[in-house]
Amino acid sequence: MGVVPKAAAGCEGESDARCVTAWLGKLDAALGSQSRPGIAAMFSPDGHYRDVLALTWDLTPRQGADNIADLLASMQSTARARGFALARGRTAPRRVQRAGVDVIEGIFEFETGVGRGFGVVRLLAAEPDKAFQLMTALHELKGFEEKIGQRRPTGEAYSRNFGGSNWKDQRIAAQAYSDREPTVLIVGGGQAGLTLAATLGRLDVDTLVIDRLPRVGDCWRTRYHSLALHNNTEFNHLPYMPFPPSWPKYLPKDMIADWFEAYAWAMEINFWTATELVGAVYDEATATWRATVRRADGGERVLRPRHLVFANGLVGFPRIPDLPGLQDFKGDVMHTAQFTTGARWRGKKALIIGTGTSAHDVAQDLHANGCDAVIVQRGETMVISIDPSAKLTYGIFEGIPLEDGDLLSNTNTFPVLRKNLQLLTARMVEQDRKMIDGLIARGFKWTMGEDGAGHQMMIRKRYGGYYLDAGCADLIIRGEVGLLHFEQIDRFVEDGARLQDGSVKPADLIVLATGFDTQEVVIGRYLGEAVAKKVGPVWGIGPDGEMNNMWKRTPHEGLWFVGGSFAQCRNYSRYVGLQIKAIEEGLLRVRGQ
Repeated sequence: MGVVPKAAAGCEGESDARCVTAWLGKLDAALGSQSRPGIAAMFSPDGHYRDVLALTWDLTPRQGADNIADLLASMQSTARARGFALARGRTAPRRVQRAGVDVIEGIFEFETGVGRGFGVVRLLAAEPDKAFQLMTALHELKGFEEKIGQRRPTGEAYSRNFGGSNWKDQRIAAQAYSDREPTVLIVGGGQAGLTLAATLGRLDVDTLVIDRLPRVGDCWRTRYHSLALHNNTEFNHLPYMPFPPSWPKYLPKDMIADWFEAYAWAMEINFWTATELVGAVYDEATATWRATVRRADGGERVLRPRHLVFANGLVGFPRIPDLPGLQDFKGDVMHTAQFTTGARWRGKKALIIGTGTSAHDVAQDLHANGCDAVIVQRGETMVISIDPSAKLTYGIFEGIPLEDGDLLSNTNTFPVLRKNLQLLTARMVEQDRKMIDGLIARGFKWTMGEDGAGHQMMIRKRYGGYYLDAGCADLIIRGEVGLLHFEQIDRFVEDGARLQDGSVKPADLIVLATGFDTQEVVIGRYLGEAVAKKVGPVWGIGPDGEMNNMWKRTPHEGLWFVGGSFAQCRNYSRYVGLQIKAIEEGLLRVRGQ
């Protein structure tokens, strides 16, 4: 939410920086004495705390002053958190409103027994001796800092190495893995796999990325012709290597794809293209995976990594629903994963089954190419504008460095996140009222989502159910793209869809915008149903309000899941990398050892 005027009440006679400094000093003392009452007194009764590895080696939320105090006091003997102070060179404390609460927000630094961290505190503006929110995040491990900046490699292993191997020779040898096994095997070479591999590389953890497609970036390059990102480039930078400042606000898929290729080269990422995971079995005795991969030539190789990371986009195989009569249809049927361009359908008729983002984009592309496109709605869908409404989601980043925005976005526990999203969604609806009313008038089933928390909550819960409007909404409102409800269809027939009234909606093409299988299905196929059952759900909100099995150790040792938006991948790649590095250096014990 927005910045509150400086005249807001509370902390009279003191600067915001001094208020935050004073509170951090008291926290330092209270943690030092491990005083539960002393710690509890520093939080509002309904206060919130989230730890990102720093004290608990996990993503750990707590709500309520007493619960927060119990956790902080119990972890202090091993964490040894201390030195809480305003962070140098970061955004200065300021008065803002978060989840409808006026707060003084400050970014601080601290250290633990094994690392250094950054955090965020939000003091009640009206009662600045009490915190509404606190977040602590591990940033680096002492003695194992990232090799960047002043710590960059010297290059002496290959620079001016007369008579020996040069950098290119050594890169070729490193990628071959002819004399060693990777410590980490990442399955999937999109933004999730690349950002984690880049982070692990800076931490000296030997990592191999595999992807079934023939070229780095093909996960974007091979998608439909008109695809572009729906959020601003300035929020989507990858770690260590931001996009050029001259690039457009909304990146087209082929720019992303080519950038991924350049990024993999520049970050010296070991990457095997045209390589598919066949299956993997965990060896408890050696704490390694026996992962079989198939190369481009059809040959197979067994790799023995200690860590197996699925970075395959949070989804699996295209979901093909059993639609009545679809087998009788004589035209073309394809999933959106197979759709590239509507150019070949000029003068034809198409039915697009679904009303999520891909469905709308495909319908708009078909329409632009002279195809009579009709979108078939099965369930309620939230539609909002890219600009201005969807941009509100990234308001927390405005006016501050990206790394500070990442910290602020890490601060919310689920109840605070939900309240924030409810407030944002209400503003989105107000801004988009004309479009929403137009869609509803056409018969579109529009929704604000569960609890009125909008598309961002839909993403977290089921990774779908919404559309950020790139122009298709207006086409529907004007009747240029048709709208049909799935319940109006009796069954599909050879020349289209027979409706309940007996008429036939003719079609030459049916596009299934019906989503993808879950990660649980993927894990069952590659690792076995026993592993899938042991791990449980991947993605979606768990009982503690954190994402199920994402960016943290799972119930199965050595198995990790990463994914999400560019911002999530950039942000959480650090934390997954730190966990893996800590395990490899013996700072974080392997379960059962």
